[in-house]
Amino acid sequence: MFKKNNNQNPRVNHQTLTEVITSAKKSNDFTEIKKIVFGSSLSISYFNTLIDHNTMQKILLPYIDKYENNLEKKLDKDKFYRNLPLEEVVKTSDVKEIEDKIHNGYALLKFEDKIEDCILLNISNQLIGLRQFNESENEFSVTGPKLGFVENLDTNISLLRRKIKSPLLITEEIVIGTMSKTRVMIVYLDGITNKKHIETVKKRLKGIDFDIVWDTTVLEQIISDNSNTPFPIYLSSERLDRITYTISSGQVAIFCDGSPYAISGPSTILDFFISSEDYYYNWIIGSLFRLIRILGIFFSIFSSSFYVAVVTFHYEMIPIDLLGPLISSRANVPFPPLLEVIFLEVTIELLREAGARLPTKIGQTLGIVGGIVIGQAAVAASLTSNVLLIIIALSALASFTTPTITMSNTIRLLRFPFIILSAILGGLGIILGITIMLSHLFRLKSFGTPYMVPLHPFRVNSFKDSFIRPPYSMINERAEYLKTDKNLRYKPKKNKKKSDINEE
Repeated sequence: MFKKNNNQNPRVNHQTLTEVITSAKKSNDFTEIKKIVFGSSLSISYFNTLIDHNTMQKILLPYIDKYENNLEKKLDKDKFYRNLPLEEVVKTSDVKEIEDKIHNGYALLKFEDKIEDCILLNISNQLIGLRQFNESENEFSVTGPKLGFVENLDTNISLLRRKIKSPLLITEEIVIGTMSKTRVMIVYLDGITNKKHIETVKKRLKGIDFDIVWDTTVLEQIISDNSNTPFPIYLSSERLDRITYTISSGQVAIFCDGSPYAISGPSTILDFFISSEDYYYNWIIGSLFRLIRILGIFFSIFSSSFYVAVVTFHYEMIPIDLLGPLISSRANVPFPPLLEVIFLEVTIELLREAGARLPTKIGQTLGIVGGIVIGQAAVAASLTSNVLLIIIALSALASFTTPTITMSNTIRLLRFPFIILSAILGGLGIILGITIMLSHLFRLKSFGTPYMVPLHPFRVNSFKDSFIRPPYSMINERAEYLKTDKNLRYKPKKNKKKSDINEE
């Protein structure tokens, strides 16, 4: 589907400037204004849907009219160009550059069809169609900042620079997309981030040959070390504080114009179970929430398959006190456990998808009412048992504890193969599925870094901020697997114990 272009030379364009203007005139939103300046014909060409009309009407046109009304002096083009009251003025004779710029909101000024006199003025309107509020919509937190990224690349970089006020913060821009000409920004800390990771990101982005880049998720799939995996390889987030933390840790972040999400890497599997909110609580409370979250994820993946394996093959594992209620609840169910579980899992997924696609208020109502009505009706109709309904509901609830939506989708998918394997082989099928999953995870890499580190390869020092959130005095060093040029983040100092007021 995607091809990487190893030839970095720009494509040859044999069009003339007249052909470019003629082609642009086929669009109704293309405008060309003719002016007479010092007896010479001056044309102003632009797409009126891309420019800022206030800049055109109040700055550019009044400046040109000032010279148009003065017919006595001789035309001084250099002075005319030099005094243009705009920030970005580009003088060029490259037809390809002219074509690209006018499709990005630039206005073309030229005298008497002479290409050597072409001037491009940046009067684009960067705020058209963009939302004005930048609160994170999909990654919520009770405490901490609510700031998130928006669809404008310059705004996102501005937010990032306001958070990281350091000369070490470096941004490098790459244009990707033969048709979309999408601006992509690489962000890292100079002198801290591993240079090999920076070069890897640049090489992969520059090697992309694609037509239209819609979102950073497109880039994430193209540059992925392994596209044949359901697991997210790079951390994707819309939260300013989360991307700031990854950059300060020594990772490389990628921003895309038109996308409110940024991706960062190299990432490990544990990064997707860490929430920004963990660092806003006391380390004991943050560690408790993180452990609950990880245990909930394991429960979400294996609870349904464990039920199928026990009911189908391993009745001896059921406690005697629970055996009676389980038998009575399944007495009138005509389906085997596999079909029973698949039916409820698919129902939960349908409710979740329907709630996500509908407007917010209707979606919430559908999720609550639909879940209650369908669940009660399914039990009353003997299509499923009460015990399984509780397990499936808790499993769906546990999957929502995942901080990132990409890993949450992966967990939703993983439940189905484990359910099928448990129905075929019982507990052995679950063990087989875990073995296959771990073998796959051990082979994954993120920008050349093992995906399962610090579990494999085993790194003791990297366990500090993994399953628990230690106090800030213990996480003053960057992760060992990132191989940063500067490992120390800050020097923790112990506070001196203050004496009681009566002891002074």
